[in-house]
Amino acid sequence: MTPPRILIADDEPGIRLSLGGVLRDEGFEAVAVASGEECLEALARSVFDIVLLDIWLPGIDGLETLDRIQAIPAADRPVVVMISGHGTIETAVKATKLGAYDFLEKPLSIERVLLVVKHGMDHRRLRLENERLRESAGGDSKIVGDSVPMKALRQQLGLMAGTNGRVLIYGESGTGKELIAHALHAMSPRAGNPFVEVNCAAIPEDLIESELFGHMKGSFTSAHERKIGKFQKADTGTLFLDEVGDMSLRTQAKVLRALEEQRFEPVGAHESIRVDVRVVAATNKNLEDEISKGNFREDLFYRLNVIPFHVPPLRERKEDIPALVLHFLEDFARGYGRRPKELTHQALQLLQDYHWPGNIRELRNLIERIVILHPQGRVEARHIPLQLTRKPASELASERYGSLQEVREAAERDYIQKKLDESNGNVTRAAEMLGLERSNLYRKMRTLGIAPRE
Repeated sequence: MTPPRILIADDEPGIRLSLGGVLRDEGFEAVAVASGEECLEALARSVFDIVLLDIWLPGIDGLETLDRIQAIPAADRPVVVMISGHGTIETAVKATKLGAYDFLEKPLSIERVLLVVKHGMDHRRLRLENERLRESAGGDSKIVGDSVPMKALRQQLGLMAGTNGRVLIYGESGTGKELIAHALHAMSPRAGNPFVEVNCAAIPEDLIESELFGHMKGSFTSAHERKIGKFQKADTGTLFLDEVGDMSLRTQAKVLRALEEQRFEPVGAHESIRVDVRVVAATNKNLEDEISKGNFREDLFYRLNVIPFHVPPLRERKEDIPALVLHFLEDFARGYGRRPKELTHQALQLLQDYHWPGNIRELRNLIERIVILHPQGRVEARHIPLQLTRKPASELASERYGSLQEVREAAERDYIQKKLDESNGNVTRAAEMLGLERSNLYRKMRTLGIAPRE
């Protein structure tokens, strides 16, 4: 595998030498240049993953170099991290608007440099993957399903994606709210700009303000470096606030102000930063109930709820299950390099009979497990994991079968299948266990739709 390539552009020989040595020791391929002109020449000759770019350079400075780097096609454009010995908020804001991913302040901390490079590599990988998905999937075609609720959702997407209106996406966990947020961004005029996601439920209360708005160096005990917040990273693009109902009231107040004024102050800063951000939020809670309980600000609710989207749970769109299953089977088979698989009618029926409390996420995880663990190309109902039978057998039977004869056949099918499993698929041995002639068992299996084991 080719090691990641890092380009260092700094006029200080000591910085070029020490940074290059550290990065090579960590397994990177590092190239160092002393000016903005040399940096652009190197990028014209070869593709780099990360550029560590000093702001103060002889000739064209770092900001002008950064601006010219943005003209490089997206597939070849590196992630740019700015380096400065005496940067100001204005300089940081300008660099971010020009496309800088992050900032490093001199004297450089090796641990901080390596962390930012690692995160920058992840950012570039995700950016390239998003580009690939956008090209291959063609906008909203990634939203699988032709049920009435999904057709209505697509129509709503088409009407609202081109606006700058704030969107609040409602839906149970696992229904695909993040997918809708991505589709809104991809179909909007901001599609070529950043899509930044914040999971409000996953960030500790004492860190979320810094995560959203950033902080200045020394603003609190562990603030060893200046941090750019998500609002600033999403400038000119879309900020997705996932599980917004889990934000504290204090954070809600600051988010409300940022939405109203399109400006904010990083923690420890004395000057505000202006941004142009479209906010898309999502929640699995009833925010009106949360308002009545005093857990959510009513004024923030009305700011976010300009355009409401409701993503239906999977149990309300079960006719989409065959298409979703096919989509996930093909996706995982391709991803794991496995042979294509096909579910029998009985297996699909079992999936459609299930309640799906975990929604599409649960279905997706199940199909991934089948692709990984099931070696055959044909997937039968007996290969579906037993977790699907969480409901009482009597309840499942009443839902799946309409007559006493169907119930009898189901019981007989299950019992024969159990004996076949116990005999490792040996029909002769299973017939002995059942007290049947081998030919009679074969006839029973054909009648009940039980295929001999491959």
